[in-house]
Amino acid sequence: MSDQLIRTRLLVGDEPLERLKNAKVAVFGVGGVGGYCVEALARSGVGTLHLYDDDTVSESNLNRQLAALHSTLGQSKVEVIAHRVRDINPNCAVVAFRMFYLPQNADDVELAQYDYVVDCIDTVTAKLELTTRCNALQVKIISAMGTGNKFDPSAFVVTDISKTQGCPLARTMRKELRKRGIHHLKVVYSTELPAAPLYPAELEIPETSETRPGSTARRDTPGSMPFVPAAAGLLLASAVVREIGIF
Repeated sequence: MSDQLIRTRLLVGDEPLERLKNAKVAVFGVGGVGGYCVEALARSGVGTLHLYDDDTVSESNLNRQLAALHSTLGQSKVEVIAHRVRDINPNCAVVAFRMFYLPQNADDVELAQYDYVVDCIDTVTAKLELTTRCNALQVKIISAMGTGNKFDPSAFVVTDISKTQGCPLARTMRKELRKRGIHHLKVVYSTELPAAPLYPAELEIPETSETRPGSTARRDTPGSMPFVPAAAGLLLASAVVREIGIF
């Protein structure tokens, strides 16, 4: 009998893989970080994946995002990633939801159904809403902090948000969560300080499809390298897999 997870089974055994098979995980945001996270979860044998994102693949995604190919330009990122998951692991029940998660539509998502939620959203408002709701429901969540304007993929760590330093996004999240009475959140963040983007004076930064509702396009557009968001996404998946299946 064929077993595409045999190499994983040799390392962790049957019971962890059974727990992963029975797990239901939601990933919010399937861009540079989330796409790699989803693929690693699928290759690890997670049985059910729900993917949330309403963005489409654009040319500026080609340098770093798993969904981005010249053949997929203009297509829905969640649909592209869901198709990829089905090809990797046909036993994974993957569902693509085309939506930007925001306070206005948060009631449409039943978070209590999930064993784990992975936050790869890139707007503070949405991240805060998702974290607050998961906290109230006691649903496990792990959140990606900033990956833009960074070079070192080895600088990412899994930690509590209370222990983060030097990350502007983590600083804002920490402050806003404390206002809501939330003092702890598992995060993946980089200890590397962000670099300043080098925009030539004559370079026009376009308003691309990467603009999220509630964000300002030009000022919020960071530089990004291909290996940095990938490292963060893989580390997120590792933390989820280990907590669900192994520890």
